[in-house]
Amino acid sequence: MEEPYPIKEMDRDKKEDGLMQMVGFVIGSELFGVDILKVQEIIREMPFTPIPNSPDFIEGVINLRGNIIPVIDLRRRLNAEKLGTPASDIWIIILNINNRVAGFIVDAVTKVLKVPLENIEPPPDIVVSGLHSQYISGVCRIENRLLILLDFNRILQVDEIKKLRGLNDN
Repeated sequence: MEEPYPIKEMDRDKKEDGLMQMVGFVIGSELFGVDILKVQEIIREMPFTPIPNSPDFIEGVINLRGNIIPVIDLRRRLNAEKLGTPASDIWIIILNINNRVAGFIVDAVTKVLKVPLENIEPPPDIVVSGLHSQYISGVCRIENRLLILLDFNRILQVDEIKKLRGLNDN
């Protein structure tokens, strides 16, 4: 098992010089970003324990240094097309959302991205690559690609957050 990818404290300086720092990740062919302040760490190749009667996008839970953390397949949650990523190539981004920790499976993690705040535009009113715009907090161009900023506070519905709280409290 590879070592976790720690987020360095110097990477957490958020709006220095008008830049927002994000961790970039890929699902399918799309590039996404999440505010670096929400990211606790990035891990690979962690065995899951399935949870009976959980929503289909919850892969299970992991035991990360004694903490039980629910793991969500972000591709399934966003209804993105399945590419058949081998289990050994799974990346899990551990995020703190509303004071609850959850892991999100993505296809790949790119790097820490520094995006000028003035380049971030509001989410479009249309569907972007099959994603409902309600999950998108903004978009911008970076390195000749469209970067989609996900709003992880909206990705999970209220009743789903309550289920995750129950998993975290066990």
